[in-house]
Amino acid sequence: MTVELPLVVGVDGSDSSLEAVDWAADEAARLRLPLRIVHASLWERYEARVPSFATTRPAQEILADHIAASSVERARLRHPELEVSTDVVPEDAVSALLHAAQGSAALVTGSRGRGGVTGMLLGSVSLTVAARAACPVIVVRGEERNRQGALDQVVVGVADPTRSSAAVRFALREAAARGCALEAVRAWRRPAHQHADHPLIADEGGAVREEHASAVLTDVLRDAGRDHPNADVRRRTVEGPAHQVLQEASRRADLLVVGARRRHGHIGLQLGRVAHTLLHHAACPVAVVPQRN
Repeated sequence: MTVELPLVVGVDGSDSSLEAVDWAADEAARLRLPLRIVHASLWERYEARVPSFATTRPAQEILADHIAASSVERARLRHPELEVSTDVVPEDAVSALLHAAQGSAALVTGSRGRGGVTGMLLGSVSLTVAARAACPVIVVRGEERNRQGALDQVVVGVADPTRSSAAVRFALREAAARGCALEAVRAWRRPAHQHADHPLIADEGGAVREEHASAVLTDVLRDAGRDHPNADVRRRTVEGPAHQVLQEASRRADLLVVGARRRHGHIGLQLGRVAHTLLHHAACPVAVVPQRN
């Protein structure tokens, strides 16, 4: 019997994390996965001096249990049939979520936490986890109609095969589970300067570059789409900076999927400019799917 990996959602009691719980509960029900709710709490470290014979529980422990329990109740009220579990982990949020990601189908976070700095578009926890997690990370953000799945479309940004095949496979599964169309978008740019000795750059009309963009789409979709031969896939090549093209496409999407290359042995954030920009500015939830090289 195959044990399904759970969908994990990180919670901290903020309004943003409640939106993440709602989105994750819908996603888990759609994919028929168990839902695991994780709350990171350092109360054990801070309350280490409380004597073992104390008759009262530390306030931080009570708060942590309340956040976890109310999140579980919220998910079960939304989908009574859903298998839901919870963990209160005595770690910082980034460490707890990165550990949870190692054994999950995907990880869901809100876009802002309780400790968010006014004016910041994306919380540091969500950004760090999206840039380092071993599994796909979905940051729930954007307009309500996009979060609620009212537009019946998933969009995937296609960069190149080394960065996009895992993202396209993820996007195809999402579109199939939702019963909606997938729009695969490849951005291309005209050269700033023309060079007659380079046919790709010398093409003033951009036809060669657009052809190349179309060929990349064909190759990636052919390789990644073998498991979904009947998928409703709409291909689109668009002239312009990729982050701007995809930000505009996010307005008509329930989910925007992008890839992120993970280099073995590389320490630090592994998130390109396009994904970084979309995590801050997209009009819909954004899934960052790691591509191992």
